[in-house]
Amino acid sequence: MAKFEGVKWAPHQMRYLLTGREFDILEPDARVFAVSKSVHYGAFLCFEGIRFFSRKTSSGTLEIVFLNWDKNLERFRRGISYNLSRDQQDLVPTLDDLESLIVRQYLGDPSMREFLEEMAGFEAQGYLRPFTIDEEQSMGVTFPNRPAIRAAACRYENYLGEPFSGAVIPDMVRALGINGTGCLKLGINYLMSVKAVDAAQDIDPEAASALFLDDRPDDPIERRHITEWDSSCCLFGFRDGTIVKIPEHNLILPSVTIQGMTAILKSHDVPVVERHILYGELVEKTHSKELVVTASIGTAGVMNRCHKLTLTDRDKNIVAVHEPDTGHPLWTKLAEAKAAYLDIYKDKAPLPPGMKLCRYTL
Repeated sequence: MAKFEGVKWAPHQMRYLLTGREFDILEPDARVFAVSKSVHYGAFLCFEGIRFFSRKTSSGTLEIVFLNWDKNLERFRRGISYNLSRDQQDLVPTLDDLESLIVRQYLGDPSMREFLEEMAGFEAQGYLRPFTIDEEQSMGVTFPNRPAIRAAACRYENYLGEPFSGAVIPDMVRALGINGTGCLKLGINYLMSVKAVDAAQDIDPEAASALFLDDRPDDPIERRHITEWDSSCCLFGFRDGTIVKIPEHNLILPSVTIQGMTAILKSHDVPVVERHILYGELVEKTHSKELVVTASIGTAGVMNRCHKLTLTDRDKNIVAVHEPDTGHPLWTKLAEAKAAYLDIYKDKAPLPPGMKLCRYTL
């Protein structure tokens, strides 16, 4: 599903070695060793996608704005901790460490100034990608010996957009809840996401996304739970005006964006309920036309409404096709919530309760 348009990369990336607390500004295309445990086995490979906005204040100073990004940083910390041994846990940076590292040392570096000022002039969206890697040139299925954080940034014009089609892939599992990986943004989860979209196109050649069920493939398909899209979380809107958010658990990435979107929807008097949805219910609600809209929620695209969702049985036979009711109020309410989410970064919309706006003057 991931598709950025109009991308311009920042002139530098950063590297921070956890073992020696060493910070460097690198060239934008700086490489990692081809012989690395992170490359071959996914060891110590976790990452984040963080939206940010660069703006000039009324006094002319440059300001960087993040929304709820403390949750991004905490999720990143959990990913780092998961990928290190018990004896390496003292290497995990604190939230304050990560905040200072990214804002003051990386984005605040003089070499980044021109890029951020240009971004502010265009009122462009920004995307920050911190990730981890083992900087040691070595092989072996072991924990990293030179764990490091790198980060790159870009600005972009659009991400995926609407319309998009999707398909349910019941015979593939994104992650295993028992391993505790489905709730972390780990590289090991995303190969299955890419494979699932490929499989979805066997069902609908126009499919740009796949909808996963839970990790119980031996259970009757109608008793399995909906979890996530291939690379984003989901919201479902029903004819009674209710939006349903899937509760967070070991198969659900705790999405920063979906927490913000649901807070905005609630502030717009849209009822939001957190509960599980059985696949059998989704099929039934599709047949009865009670399902009026389903949406993909993620960092870069914020919210995209699905224009066609193909539901299949365990043999990939089509059992239902959902198409949205664009005349239902929820169709418009979701678009309004997305616009409000973006406007919060620009001080053009109020901040709903429970959301945190962080501003940094560079």
